[in-house]
Amino acid sequence: METQENLSFNRIATAIEYLRTHFKEQPDLNEVADKVHLSPSHFQRLFTEWAGTSPKKFLQYISLEHAKGILKQGEGATLFDATFETGLSSTSRLHDLFINIEGMSPAEYKNGGKNLSINYSWAECPFGNLLVASTHKGICHMTFHEDEKTALIELQAKFPNAGLTKKLDLIQQNALFIFQKDWSQLSKVKLHLKGTDFQLKVWESLLKIPMGKLSTYGRIAEQIGNPKASRAVGTAIGSNPVAFLIPCHRVIQSSGVFGGYMWGPTRKAAIIGWEGVKVAE
Repeated sequence: METQENLSFNRIATAIEYLRTHFKEQPDLNEVADKVHLSPSHFQRLFTEWAGTSPKKFLQYISLEHAKGILKQGEGATLFDATFETGLSSTSRLHDLFINIEGMSPAEYKNGGKNLSINYSWAECPFGNLLVASTHKGICHMTFHEDEKTALIELQAKFPNAGLTKKLDLIQQNALFIFQKDWSQLSKVKLHLKGTDFQLKVWESLLKIPMGKLSTYGRIAEQIGNPKASRAVGTAIGSNPVAFLIPCHRVIQSSGVFGGYMWGPTRKAAIIGWEGVKVAE
């Protein structure tokens, strides 16, 4: 059964996709509301509660011009440059300040994760449903899915011999707080990930992209000291095992086009726009 939050996001996603594909016609509120089968007033309220702004204003944050402008601001600066930051307490540095990655040792994931005990749970967030899983050291897996059964099959395929227990633990709860509006109470979020040295280096570099900012595959390659590795960087980003916490959604094409996303281009646009609004508040 579809929950109210997931139903709301599905309507939001439908509206965003319609706005993106028909932006040249500048559809009005009535037209978009009709596409999601709501009255204009109900849709306006639903969208504003979710995004923190109107559909028309939100469209500006997911436009090609806006993306190009953000990329241009970053030219000549590194992802670690203080010119990107608005202060240590700023929400724009959320990932950099609150998330830490620890790579799994070969012993921890050998033989299909035989030596791992993993808790997992099915959760809701502003961008749909997700499966979140954790070891005793930190979050090891977090992915968006439409149904729990498919999500669990994916987790089992990744750690076929691990001991899996359906349980919402404190590590997961703390990580899920990142979707709340008040981030002042966040504890350090620890990630415990299986990956090559190169993948871990790429994933760690993504944490340095401030909320509301965007980067490109080429810039990430430069930041990790391998400017010719754009393609390999793209592959590493595409294998990100932890949605949102590792913000692979903030990496776009150098043209300003958002490009692909493991969990769907519309969800990527939704997250980029949502973050843009939060930083602009």
